[in-house]
Amino acid sequence: MIRRRGVLGGLFGLAVTAGAAVGPATAADVPWPDAAAGFKEAGDTGGHARLRELLHRLTTADGAPGALLEVRDRHGSTVLTSGVADVTSHAPVHPDSRFRIGSMTKPFVATVMLRLVGERRVVLDAPVERHLPGVVRGHGNDGRVITVRQLLQHTSGLPDVLDHLSPAEILKDPLAHRDVRDLVNIALAHPPTFEPGTGWRYCNTGYLLAGLIIEKVTGRSYGEEIRRRIIVPLGLHETYVPGDDPAIPGPHPRGYARPGNDAPLVDVTAINPSVGGAGGGMISSGSDLNRFLDALVRGELLRPAQLREMMRTRPTGSPDGRAYGLGLESRPLPGGGRYWGHTGDFPGFETAGGATLDGRQATVMVNLGPGGSDAQSADMKAAVRTALCEGRRPPARR
Repeated sequence: MIRRRGVLGGLFGLAVTAGAAVGPATAADVPWPDAAAGFKEAGDTGGHARLRELLHRLTTADGAPGALLEVRDRHGSTVLTSGVADVTSHAPVHPDSRFRIGSMTKPFVATVMLRLVGERRVVLDAPVERHLPGVVRGHGNDGRVITVRQLLQHTSGLPDVLDHLSPAEILKDPLAHRDVRDLVNIALAHPPTFEPGTGWRYCNTGYLLAGLIIEKVTGRSYGEEIRRRIIVPLGLHETYVPGDDPAIPGPHPRGYARPGNDAPLVDVTAINPSVGGAGGGMISSGSDLNRFLDALVRGELLRPAQLREMMRTRPTGSPDGRAYGLGLESRPLPGGGRYWGHTGDFPGFETAGGATLDGRQATVMVNLGPGGSDAQSADMKAAVRTALCEGRRPPARR
């Protein structure tokens, strides 16, 4: 899922009673705990001044209760934390925290789809109708003229389910199962936003359909395919496709939403992730996401031909130079070059992550969303950029 401030902000404003309201977070910077406290040694030697400043800003000026950043390269990893995991107990953010990753689910789904392309079980430029006959119909939406590639690249023109899902309905029962076909039909009750292939607009509906295609082709759910093709081979022990389970396994921060500028936080930790599905339902950790992104961009998960297709981007119109491939986006780095990754939002959490081709990765998480500011999102992306640029040699002059 991706941020829809108007939709999701209204969701919590209309249904605050879905979670317990708690007072404003006291987001004081929490010092890094030493190994004697029971946390893993994470390679922090007291540097990273700019990163510490950004994390502190996330949990003070930007208003998030807590933040975590994990940086990884070929020499090891460093975890930095700030703020609190729980605004009631004031417990610090655990360095091994798991959290809901929202739209960072999309690179996992796209990777599985491209594996199927490499196996010649799916054709990128074939119509969706080939695999889901009759599913994409109505109000001008037509699976016969929309391709698999367009689903993955957000160029299908399909209406986004998050633009039309009733805010009050989601939190009327946050533990309710949301059937993927019902979510798709909510979107398809509305006309397309443009003719397929003629524009770009972020669309969660396309990834719900991608999950259905994976299931149709393999006979297994998209979650089972992610587990057998990515999670198990890479040893991602902190990554889950939870289905309907509202719990977050292992150490994790509470997830919060802020229904208004001065409103108390609402605890939304327990929610049925089926509302995100293949568009945003997964749980992971900073270390696992970094390992996944590294394996992906360095060709461990896809054949060269399919990785090239994933990295063939198109502009999104974003002022920061973001370009979107197939479930993977790229952004420019200061001083030259680009990094590959994704961002994600799900009730209670916001994430961002990226990797460079020379072996650096960074993932940042805050436990606030929706209700986070634009400054929060900007500072998260700045933290990823800064982490990926630390220690880089400037490009050689010609």
